Order: sequence, then C-alpha cells, then structure tokens
Amino acid sequence: MADDLETRHALEALVAVLGQEGIDETVVSNAELILAEVLNNVVEHAYAEGTGPVELTVGILPGGLSCEVADQGKPLPAGMVPPPDLPEASPDSLPEGGFGWHIIRCLTSDLSYTRESGENRLTLQIPWTD
Repeated sequence: MADDLETRHALEALVAVLGQEGIDETVVSNAELILAEVLNNVVEHAYAEGTGPVELTVGILPGGLSCEVADQGKPLPAGMVPPPDLPEASPDSLPEGGFGWHIIRCLTSDLSYTRESGENRLTLQIPWTD
C-alpha cells in the first residue's frame, strides 16, 4: 500500500538487495533518490485521497537498472511526465518542492509513462555510473 512507512521499507529493502548484488554505491544512491521521488509522488498525488497498491519492479541489466512503478491512483496531469523545468524562484526564496521531476529526468534514461485500464505505469532506466 502507498504510504510513507511502506515507501521507506521498500527503499530500505531495495538498497539492501542492490548492495548484496555488488551494485556501485553511486548507482544505489541514485536509485534510492529517484525511486523515493517517484514513490513519494504516488503517495502525495496519485493517492492523495486515500491509499492503494503500488508495485515496484527493479531489474539489473547490462546498461544499468531497469525500474517500473505501477499504481492505480490518479493519472499524471495531462497524461504525461511533467517537463523537466525547475521551479521559478530567486536564490533567496527557493520553494520546498518542485525539483523531483527535474532530478528524475537528470538521473535516468528511457523515462516513459502510460495509463491503461486505470493503472499508471512509469518505467525508467538508471544507467551505470562511470
């Protein structure tokens, strides 16, 4: 179910498994950051009025990690991943949020979103670091 505690547990389990697999610490940190942003968006926006199931799948590929997050919450606005634009603000008054999709786009490749039969599906690749 989508909530803050389940998100934390899922990320802890992911970090542990990737560490056991010998994945580079930078890639593990990137995966944790990216998936925290994605899962928190699901909790805060897709399931804003309640809770529901979330499925996280991570695979190890020759080029990096393959990730998929599926939920049955509200669709993304406009039916697509938001643009990578940063929030407009002066350095003295940076907003608390609004950086998530920019971070996700900067650290991933092959980012795609679909909505079919009431299910959101976000897929992305986290490339190996050099």
